[in-house]
Amino acid sequence: MIWLTWRQFRLPVATMFAIVAVGAALLLLAASGLDVVTGQTDLRQLSDSVGTAYLVSTGAVYVLPGAIGVFWGAPLVARELENGTHRLVWNQTVTRTRWLVVKIGIGGLAAMAVAGLTSLVVGWWAGPIDAAAETTNAGLFAPRISGWVFAARGIAPMGHAVFAFVLGVAVGVVLRRTVAAMAVTLVVFAAVQVLFPLFVRPHIIPPVVQTTSMSQSASPSLYLDDAGRITKIRALGPPGVWMVDNNTVDAAGDVVSKLPAEVADCAPVYTGPSSAQAPRPLSECMAKLDALGYKQRLTFQPSSRFWPLQAAELGIFLVLSGLLAWFSVRWISRRPT
Repeated sequence: MIWLTWRQFRLPVATMFAIVAVGAALLLLAASGLDVVTGQTDLRQLSDSVGTAYLVSTGAVYVLPGAIGVFWGAPLVARELENGTHRLVWNQTVTRTRWLVVKIGIGGLAAMAVAGLTSLVVGWWAGPIDAAAETTNAGLFAPRISGWVFAARGIAPMGHAVFAFVLGVAVGVVLRRTVAAMAVTLVVFAAVQVLFPLFVRPHIIPPVVQTTSMSQSASPSLYLDDAGRITKIRALGPPGVWMVDNNTVDAAGDVVSKLPAEVADCAPVYTGPSSAQAPRPLSECMAKLDALGYKQRLTFQPSSRFWPLQAAELGIFLVLSGLLAWFSVRWISRRPT
């Protein structure tokens, strides 16, 4: 059964590894301006090609698990059930449980291997950028613990890949239609990719909460309404962290939805194409807020928690994959041929 499964699965696996190899070669070609051996810490001097390669490679690690779920997992069982070829195996000495467990086992290991290799290659190439981003607020080049980079580094992509694969198998087992299983797998996995970092990942480990006075909030970012009045303040947090929340709170510790009127007009007033002046210095407004008891509350995950969060996320998705595999085996063992 193992030999038969590998025979059926070897072409998709070989194709995926070939794509990864081509991607790695393209990353090396796009490394002009980036020393991938010694590292370059001045992110402002990186070439446009490096910036494009950074975005594309990070996005590719995100896309890979979904592609594995749609093109590996969903058709693996659904196609056989749809065409009826599963009966040839079931009428031999192979049980349904063994048939499905072997398919899930080989496919899941292959999914983890290709995702792990891809993450390793991209993480190695982007290592100097990630290291520099942890010491400065780098704009486009976010710290690797930040929300949109985190799942494209480390070992978390392995968990995402095996989950997507087993999800595709489970959907295929239930629907028994290849195209429908591929579509449903894509939608469900995309929803998980959006919802998990918003509602689960920030709270796997309780985040750090830091409250600073307004006078300590250096270089704040201001959000303005149509009239040019300040509606929200975001303080500049510590470098290299994943900022979960950045809120202004009053003396009672409640989040402020509207700033007091006496400081709302502290935004710069534009009087010409290239000139701007404020009614009074922004520092006076910050001092006034500070005197009224307003503070800035920062909630974030520090860079030191990158690997603990990676291990926790991998574990969560491995558990979810195990539950989906158990469900698939139970479902197929109880359904008619």
